[in-house]
Amino acid sequence: MKAGINTQIAFTYLVSRRKQTALAALGITFGISMFIFMNSLISGNNDYFEKVTLSSTPHIRLYSENQMSSHAMLNNYLGTDKINLISNPKLVNADNRIYNPNSILHAIKGHKEIIAISPQVTANVICSNASIQKNGNVAGVDIIEQDKMFDITSTMITGTVEELQNTPDGSLIGNGMAKDLNLSKGDNITLTASNGTVRRLRITGIFQTTIKSIDNTRCYTNVSIAQQLLKKDRSYITDIYINIKNYTNAPAVGKQLEALIGYQVEDWQSANEQSIAARMIRDVIANSVVITILIVAGFGIYNILNMTIYEKIKEIAILKATGFSGKHVVAIFIQQALFIGFIGGILGIGLGWLISLVVSKFYIGLGNVLYLPIAFHLKHYLQGFSFGIITAFFAGYIPARKASQVDPVSIIRG
Repeated sequence: MKAGINTQIAFTYLVSRRKQTALAALGITFGISMFIFMNSLISGNNDYFEKVTLSSTPHIRLYSENQMSSHAMLNNYLGTDKINLISNPKLVNADNRIYNPNSILHAIKGHKEIIAISPQVTANVICSNASIQKNGNVAGVDIIEQDKMFDITSTMITGTVEELQNTPDGSLIGNGMAKDLNLSKGDNITLTASNGTVRRLRITGIFQTTIKSIDNTRCYTNVSIAQQLLKKDRSYITDIYINIKNYTNAPAVGKQLEALIGYQVEDWQSANEQSIAARMIRDVIANSVVITILIVAGFGIYNILNMTIYEKIKEIAILKATGFSGKHVVAIFIQQALFIGFIGGILGIGLGWLISLVVSKFYIGLGNVLYLPIAFHLKHYLQGFSFGIITAFFAGYIPARKASQVDPVSIIRG
């Protein structure tokens, strides 16, 4: 297919100034490659920290919180035939249990977004081996459901989650606690609750999340053991952990559940506001750097097209004298800018992918991070290419408008 006359002229201008064209295209290439690399790096880090956060935090947590005494409570107890006032409100002494947990679990299991539910009992305990003691916390859980949520299996150093499920007096402990108490799989650990109750459990497995606050203190056991430690009945539940299909919808689903069952709801975003804020700051910094690079690249294109117009001013005048309108002149220089943007965009995609690939091989070797986390998302490449084309268009439009306003008579007369 034969190109139009405007395209042929634009192409001629491009090849007649090859060095300048290459320089402008390199500017776009560098800008797009940095856009892709920075976004891949930031997304990779965000994905990693999000994964770490969700490895210990449920998407939604249901719990019962201590409430401040209010006149509404008195009205429920004394009736409303009198005006009931509280002069010095205090926190109501309660054991923070979730009442009727089975009916609540039955009610929320029908929600289409929910994929895993784990009722549990948590308590602070003293963990000991002989005379060695350490503060910790016990979580009585349905270990299979808990494994669906936090992928505990992938963190196991020794033992399996199934062994805990099949061992009524079994326990999984963190690697840090195992080292501090000099314990191994098959040894016994003693848990002492704040009420003085003591239980001796057999260690069926040791896990390592690389999160010290968990590895040094966490102890998983079956729900009934935690209930016995606290001297509670078999319906005693303190928290219900919930995971949903799309964890970004946790606030909306949490509000639905709160309205349905009446207990307090905490989504993972609310529980990790500092992490969310840090992510937003990283995104702003990365995008600021990338946009600055693209603007600089755009100025490069602008300068080169401006120089082209200055040098070709007589040729432009001749074009207009032979019948080319201002729109034709604009089209010529816009096409020239878009050619530069297209070439720079294609090269930028390749360079951005290559830089990301090379940096992803950078060895870290700390915790569970072996290599620098880099995300390879198609949207970053499409966005980078689009931004490059848009930058080239606007960088070419201003000098193109200037060229379209050339008066052929005054230029030819000199």
